[in-house]
Amino acid sequence: MNLLTPEFGLLIWTLVAFLVVFFILGKYAWPPIVKALKEREQGIADSLATAERIKAEMAQMKSENEALLAKAREERAQLLKEARETKDKIINEAKEQSRVEANKIITEAQAAITTQKLAALTEVKNQVGKLVIEVTEKVLRRELGNKEAQEAHIKGLVDEVKLN
Repeated sequence: MNLLTPEFGLLIWTLVAFLVVFFILGKYAWPPIVKALKEREQGIADSLATAERIKAEMAQMKSENEALLAKAREERAQLLKEARETKDKIINEAKEQSRVEANKIITEAQAAITTQKLAALTEVKNQVGKLVIEVTEKVLRRELGNKEAQEAHIKGLVDEVKLN
């Protein structure tokens, strides 16, 4: 039963040994341990502050990226709109130019047709005139083959002129 109830001398020696170890630890071991704990605590606090700062920067970068994406989408939409407008403008200009060219070609064709028609009519009139003159000449030669017939014909023409 010695183990459960120690003697007074053992208690004192144990207390003295404890105080010596406590004093040695307090003087030599605890300051470096406390210093190491404070440094670790400061390192953890710095790491947390850095993490918070980085987190804030990441949030700011995310918002900037979203703003850039929105701006890029807006610019893309604007470029597409401008491209469509340019395409429509070019198509409309080409259509208008083709209409103008078609009208010009039609006008030129109509003018050429009119010119050719007038030339053909003039040619036909000239040919008809020549034929009429030739036929008339042949008829008159036949009818007015003698001098008496010529004089009678001239006298008839003169009488007609006086009547008119």
